Amino acid sequence: MTHRRTRLFIMVVSYVMTSCGAVPINDLLDRASQRSDKLHLLSTTLSQELDSHFPPIGRLISPRPSMCHTSALQTPTDKTQALQVSESELLSLARSLLQAWDDPLSVLSSSAVSLPHPAQSSIFNKVRELQEHSKNLWDGLDVLSGKMGAADQTLSFLPYIGNDLGQDRISRLIDFHFLLSCFRRDSHKIDSFLKVLRCRATNTQPETC
Repeated sequence: MTHRRTRLFIMVVSYVMTSCGAVPINDLLDRASQRSDKLHLLSTTLSQELDSHFPPIGRLISPRPSMCHTSALQTPTDKTQALQVSESELLSLARSLLQAWDDPLSVLSSSAVSLPHPAQSSIFNKVRELQEHSKNLWDGLDVLSGKMGAADQTLSFLPYIGNDLGQDRISRLIDFHFLLSCFRRDSHKIDSFLKVLRCRATNTQPETC
């Protein structure tokens, strides 16, 4: 019985891999762009919900964006610069940023369980959605990377140092807000890079993207 289940599992995996391999790159880019758009939209909605009851002092003492754990990664600052970066590097940047949020999203999820905020339950559910969308996008980019046969497959390692947020009410809200703002910024970068990739793949004149 176990042997039959193993064979069935292998057949299913083979079918999925074959199916993914048969999907054109342009379609994979479309799917990835749609997923990244959802990810950024959700992070923006979540930030707005958190802002509804964010202490004013938090905006004064919140860490600067340069303190985000992904700030060390050199990325294009606008579309003009992104168009000058190779497709393989753009994809690697997007994957590196997404991979760097695996642990921090888990921290946000565990912290949201007891977050001192009136919309705590809604915030917790949205963070779980972020985790799910992030995983789905990662799987899609993994397939896309293999399909494109990119020359540069190296991912930049961006460690997140920290397993918990602040202990008191204000500190927890500020730390949660800061970490989420970093993710919102990076999800926008990922979305922008994938949209540039999609445009360059479908446009005969990439400079018009």
